[in-house]
Amino acid sequence: MQKLLPKKIIDDVRKNLPKGIPTEKLNKIYDKVYEEYKNALVEPGEAVGLVAAESIGEPGTQMTLNTFHFAGVSEMNVTIGLPRIIEILDGRKELSTPMMEIYLKSPYNKGKDLRRTALSIKETKMNDVTTEFSINIADLLLEIKTNKEKMKEIGITNGYIMKILRKSLKGINLREKEGMIIVKLKSKEGGLNEIYRLKEKIKKLYLRGVKGVKQILPIKRGGEFIVITAGKNLRDVLELPEVDPTRTVTNSIHEIANVLGIEAARQAIINEVFKVIESQGLNVDIRHIMLIADTMCAGGNIKGITRYGVVSEKTSVLARASFETPIKHIMNASLVGEVDNLGSVVENVMLNQPVPLGTGLPKLVTKLKR
Repeated sequence: MQKLLPKKIIDDVRKNLPKGIPTEKLNKIYDKVYEEYKNALVEPGEAVGLVAAESIGEPGTQMTLNTFHFAGVSEMNVTIGLPRIIEILDGRKELSTPMMEIYLKSPYNKGKDLRRTALSIKETKMNDVTTEFSINIADLLLEIKTNKEKMKEIGITNGYIMKILRKSLKGINLREKEGMIIVKLKSKEGGLNEIYRLKEKIKKLYLRGVKGVKQILPIKRGGEFIVITAGKNLRDVLELPEVDPTRTVTNSIHEIANVLGIEAARQAIINEVFKVIESQGLNVDIRHIMLIADTMCAGGNIKGITRYGVVSEKTSVLARASFETPIKHIMNASLVGEVDNLGSVVENVMLNQPVPLGTGLPKLVTKLKR
């Protein structure tokens, strides 16, 4: 029976077998496993897509529509329930609450330098480390008062900030006076408007950390510390030496596809949908979710279950027309002389014919007398 079973099932059985099991007992186990495997297989002609759609759609009506807020940190919201399911299955690139779960290597995941590590991940802009920007109108100077405590936390100095300012901005003179950074335009023509524009530009200047990570929240989960972020940048985070790249994830499926490939994105779709369904206390067989993930990723890139995604690739004109914008699809098909072979369910239902599923799948072929 071993030859008839998939390799993964055989590996799983071997992992759980006691040592020194007699061959007779082993064969009986494999016989039982094969019987279970056969019962789990889908019958030919089973409407798997329809069953999957019903199995996810029905519990979906019982889902909540709210977002979850992490206490203590503003901006830290996570979309949950039905809006999150729609976000994933539509294959959206722009998420309402992009986030990452960053797992750390030992000893950081035990709490060593946790705050410093988390702060080094957060994107720090000039505005985050300053207490005051003031314009000296008489001398046309910009005076920047820095926050020493915050700078100490993330390990930067006034000298570091001045280095970044010199690198990023042209046509300015810099000096330090009584702990403040003084910025003056080299050009004599630069008036008050120029100084004001310079101030707004300096406020948004990137200093350090991972670009795109707006907020960080270290939490303890299952005996180790992890860092949850608002905002995402998987590629840069995976390069950090303290980060465990084998477990760190983002909730953006498209980013996972770009950084780790389509197979990882498929698994991420399964994990994310399953996580939402489970958190709502609902029960859906994972194979339905796997079928949807396969459909979305089969072409090598992510396509949402929308008229621009999966539906646009259907070969049947009538199936496309039945979803949305029917006149457009029928007109376009007429112009190019497209043929519909009526190979699926929707188009046969529209024409009141038996659908090619279940008992409608086999065809009887006979030889007619000439």
